[in-house]
Amino acid sequence: MKVIIMGGVAGGASCAARLRRLDEKMEILLVERGPYVSYANCGLPYHVGGSIENEADLLVATEQMFKVIFAMDCRTNCEVIGINAAKKTVELKNHLTGEVTTEKYDKLVLSPGAAPIRPPLEGIDLPGIFSVRTVADATNIRKWLERDVDRSVGNSFTGVDTVSKPKHAVVIGGGFIGLEMVENLVERGLTVTLLEKLNQVMPPLDPEMARLVERYLVKHNVNLELSDGVAGFRKASKGGLEVLTEKGKAHPADLVVMAIGVKPELALAKMAGIKIGERGGMRVNEQMITSDPDILAVGDAVEVKDFVTGDWTLIPLAGPANRQGRIAADVLAGRDSKFRGTQGTSICKLFGATIAQTGLSEKTLKRIGDTDYEKVYLYPNSHAGYYPGAKIMPIKFLFRKSDGKVLGAQVLGEDGVAKRIDSFAMAIQMGCTIYDLEEAELSYAPPYGSAKDPVNFAGMVAADVLRGDMPIVHWEALGDGFILDVRNPPELEVESVEGAINIPLPQLRARLGELPRDREINILCRSAQRAYYVTRILQQNGFKARNISGGMLARSHRADG
Repeated sequence: MKVIIMGGVAGGASCAARLRRLDEKMEILLVERGPYVSYANCGLPYHVGGSIENEADLLVATEQMFKVIFAMDCRTNCEVIGINAAKKTVELKNHLTGEVTTEKYDKLVLSPGAAPIRPPLEGIDLPGIFSVRTVADATNIRKWLERDVDRSVGNSFTGVDTVSKPKHAVVIGGGFIGLEMVENLVERGLTVTLLEKLNQVMPPLDPEMARLVERYLVKHNVNLELSDGVAGFRKASKGGLEVLTEKGKAHPADLVVMAIGVKPELALAKMAGIKIGERGGMRVNEQMITSDPDILAVGDAVEVKDFVTGDWTLIPLAGPANRQGRIAADVLAGRDSKFRGTQGTSICKLFGATIAQTGLSEKTLKRIGDTDYEKVYLYPNSHAGYYPGAKIMPIKFLFRKSDGKVLGAQVLGEDGVAKRIDSFAMAIQMGCTIYDLEEAELSYAPPYGSAKDPVNFAGMVAADVLRGDMPIVHWEALGDGFILDVRNPPELEVESVEGAINIPLPQLRARLGELPRDREINILCRSAQRAYYVTRILQQNGFKARNISGGMLARSHRADG
């Protein structure tokens, strides 16, 4: 059998390598239109920033490696220009020689990926405006950043009159690539403006969690412009560019990075006549087979099922793409492998912090009309508080009210985030409940965690809610309810809640007579831990009590201000 794999990055390369490992005799042709196969495009922002110094460091494998180690025909700089699904042939063009050849296949795998969105705005083709998809893109940005040209000489790189190295950058789009580019450009010494059309950065996060990220950006001197989209570009009178916005602003820039998202590359799908789904990607089944039984598809251009909801979705992430490539190889080799779907587990470095999420967000649950969920906010230490360097780790945790099933988590912080998001992600994959998290045995030593790990803590708090041991309320649902603030007086001098009654926890039992028995008492402290103690005291003394989830820390970044 002859298999042709179109696309040599992530899913395609993974499929080719595994297919050879499973079948030594199969004829495999791997085709990549760019100059490299199996390069780490997730590392491109760090190549721009200099953490990854050389292009070669981004190459996971090479054309020669596929030819020699995996004994297959591997062709770079070779593009598919035609597919005849009825005859099961593809036309290939070698961009170095111009030669066009026709190849027959028994099975075809499409892994074209997704392309950066580059809208037809005025001035978008001016020198200094870049997207970030390929190694060449990252290298060109580095060349632009590293040039140092005297005005009298002119700029040989672009032909544009420019003075010295770029000092001001505008990054358009506040998603993963946008934030990674912001970090790397700031670390290269540029003044950076981040322009985002939405009212928050990091769209996978819920708005109140995104507020923390936005504060962190401002803390690192990023000029943050939300709720304003790009309208066009023009040359500035004194050199460089101006980024024009929908609200009429003009931001100066010596460098612009377009990071407003990606869309599936569908040219190959259209050539093959295969079905496109409602989300705009190639529709595949759980074995990665398209509407044509002899054509499989993997990676950023395919629609797959959301692991939690079962709905069709597009998730352009390298992890799922690689797993899909392996599934496709298994199927081609005759194995009964199936892709379980994706839950969008993701993580992003931002200066000294980490942003991570997995599963469903609250805004997704609201969008699909799902009301069978509850949420809790936690602020545990990243490791034992008595060991130096512990950092507060904000966590938003979502679970089913009906059965306690884990739905999603968002974790931010400067220490230990990856460990926790991976635990939550595995819990979702295994169908775990909050009660499983209570009992999960996780590694502990003072530099790494606590005997009650934040993941355990999330399960325990959620379980207290569902068992009725700790009824909770959220800030947005408080209305004009009675608020009991159990913090100590010095804390109130820093920040307070208008109308709240203050009885510090140590005094509470002696002052129960001051509290109303005919009203719900909403209890407040800094992070909700002392409020939990008070909730238990009041419940056992005949009061109706609720803990305000997350306390003052949650109030400080609530989405509605």
